[in-house]
This record gives sequence, C-alpha cells and structure tokens, in this order.
Amino acid sequence: MKHLHCDSVGGASGDMILAAFFDLGVSRDDIQRQLAALPIGSFEIETAFISDRGVRGTRVHVHVASHAHAHAHEGADHPHAPSHPPHRGLIEIRALIGESHLPPSVKTTSLRVFQRLAEAEAHVHGTTPDQVHFHEVGAVDAIIDIVGACLGLDWLGVAGVSVGPLPLGHGTVECAHGILPVPAPATVELMKGFAVAPADEPFELVTPTGAALLTTWKTQDAFPSGSRILKVGQGIGHRTLNGRPNVLRAMLMESDFVSKDADANPATDACLVLECNLDDLTPELVGALQKRLLDAGVLDVFLAPVQMKKQRPGILLTVLCRAEQRAAMLDMIFRESTTFGIREHSVQRTLLERRHASVETPFGRIRVKIGRWQGNDITASPEYEDCLGAAERAGVSVRAVYEAAQRGKR
Repeated sequence: MKHLHCDSVGGASGDMILAAFFDLGVSRDDIQRQLAALPIGSFEIETAFISDRGVRGTRVHVHVASHAHAHAHEGADHPHAPSHPPHRGLIEIRALIGESHLPPSVKTTSLRVFQRLAEAEAHVHGTTPDQVHFHEVGAVDAIIDIVGACLGLDWLGVAGVSVGPLPLGHGTVECAHGILPVPAPATVELMKGFAVAPADEPFELVTPTGAALLTTWKTQDAFPSGSRILKVGQGIGHRTLNGRPNVLRAMLMESDFVSKDADANPATDACLVLECNLDDLTPELVGALQKRLLDAGVLDVFLAPVQMKKQRPGILLTVLCRAEQRAAMLDMIFRESTTFGIREHSVQRTLLERRHASVETPFGRIRVKIGRWQGNDITASPEYEDCLGAAERAGVSVRAVYEAAQRGKR
C-alpha cells in the first residue's frame, strides 16, 4: 500500500506541493492536459530544477495569459502579482470544477479543499462559506495549484497521507484585506488541531492554500511502521529565506505491514448518510439537487423510487458525505427541496486498497484505477473522463477506448 508523507522546512504553498509532486515523477504534461479542461483561459505550467542552500528540487512557475507571473507563495508574496486578481465565490468554483471533465475523485478532493478554505475565511470574517469571495486563492494560478495538486495526489495512487509539523513564520503580510499578521488568520483557522513549529523567519511560510491542501488530505499523524521509501520529491519555493532552504519534501512510501494485515484490517473510513423522501418535487428539480450535491464534493448521491403513504409514488434521496460536510449539505437539501425533515446516521465503509496506473492504448495513455483485496488485484476501472477525451480525439466510441484500456498492460 502506498503512502505519502510530507515534511516541511521552508513552509507549504500550493505551488510548492505541486512542484514536489512533479519532482516525484508526476507527469507535468498529464496535469497540464487535464487542467486545460477547466474554463479558466490559457496557461502554461513551467518547471525548473534548482538548488536552494544545497537542497536540489523542482520549482513551478505558472504563466497565465491575463496576468503571467511566477509564484512565490500566494498573495502579496507574488513578485509580479496583479493589483486586482480575479475574485471567485465558492458557488462559482463549485460550478467550474463540477462541470469539468476531471476524474470524479479529483473533483471531490478539490471541492473539499475549497470548502475548507471557504469555511476558514467565513469564520474569520463572520459570514457563511457561500458568501465568501476568494481573492488571491480565487485567481487562475491558485486554482491551477489546488486542482493540479489534487490531480497529482490522485496520479500517485496513495492510500494515506501524513504531514509533519509545519513551520510558521512571523511578521505581517499584505493581501486583499490589507495588512494581516503572519500566519494569516485563515491559515491559523485551517491549522487548528495540526502540529506546527516556530520558525525565525519574518515571512508567510504556510499559505492558506498550502494549509488547506495538507490538512484536507491528512489521514494520519505518521507514516506506517516498517514503510519503505520509494521516491523523494522536493518542491522549492520562490522566496529566499534567511536561515533555511525554502523546501517542502514529499516521500512516497510503501508498507508491506499494511498490505499483509489487509485481510484482518482492511482500510475503513467513517461517513455520514443523509436521506429524505420526496413526493412533491418535480423531477427536473430533483436532478438539479443531485447535481449540486455532487458538485459540492459529497462522496455519493443516489435516487430510488419508493411507494409512500396514501399510495403516493416518491423518491428516496440518499447522500453519502463526510462529517465535516454535514451542515453545508443539510442547508443545501432544505433549500433546494421540499422536504420537512432529513434523517441522518453514521456509517463505516470498508475500502479496497487502490492505486492508479497509466496504460498505453491505440488511442493514447489512459489512467486505470486498480482495486486490491487480500493481496490480489481484483478489479480495474479505466477513468471515464480519460476514455471520453480519447474517444472524442480519435473519433471512436467510448466503449472501444474503455475496452482497450482494460486490455492494456499495467
């Protein structure tokens, strides 16, 4: 079973995380191609191999047509940041990601990151997540960082993520809200409950984007005992720090211990089930609600026909989500439907160990999700969005691409 462990010396930002993934071997071309499906205009991800205080790694530059510049952590740390970066609200970002052809797992993870950011900003400013308008984080390059990093995590096919203590600088930072203390208030809110360490650097080391990504992904405090290090990737930031390299290290690991115990202790996670009966809502509005729930990043939504009292036909709406999504999903269901009550209960899922592999087909490379159970690969599912894109480019049926990917060597 693969595991990702992140250690930071110089802090964490979206571009540093993305750079560390490229340093691990994640394909820049694959990430660039999939991000191009987002309706955000033209852009180019540039990578460079550099050394910072003797530590060699990868640095990322994102060139956006409307305001091309290089990252240096988000916000005021950009060396050429535009004075008025584009603002986007959570609703706009949900639509942007939800209507894209990204893999479903990437959509879900990306939306969870943006939801956490919105909740942190809403707490700081005394408003609600849907009323938050992202500033620096809403800019095109930061969307590329977040969704690109989630694509990279999916590409690596890890089953768990652990994060070492993150260093926090001091001083002030200038952003759209004015002069703020370092760490920024949203970063502090996101880091509640997570290990941090003091750093004698008068800079913003951990950005809201970096904090949101790592705290959303984190599944455990430490990597499994007995893990073997497979690869090491190092993402280099743009700012030159006073006494340390500006580096984030990502270690891709594999643990036989977890795999051998998988029969007795398969991976599980806790979820929340929300459900209600609907008998006076038109089908079009039920469909709209289902789409909004999926766009919001729930784990699953499904509908089933039911026979209700007084012989009325109805629909059972069932939503599977994470506990932290509860308040937002209750609000959405009540506002978008006619129900007077929502049932809820906690459940536990047993999960297959999973990984991703890319296979060569006559229609190009297709990613395949592989499920493993009791030490054996038992299922392989080609990514639908990859198959759809390849079919459109080749002028063939999606089924032809799908079956070719299933036959491909992994």
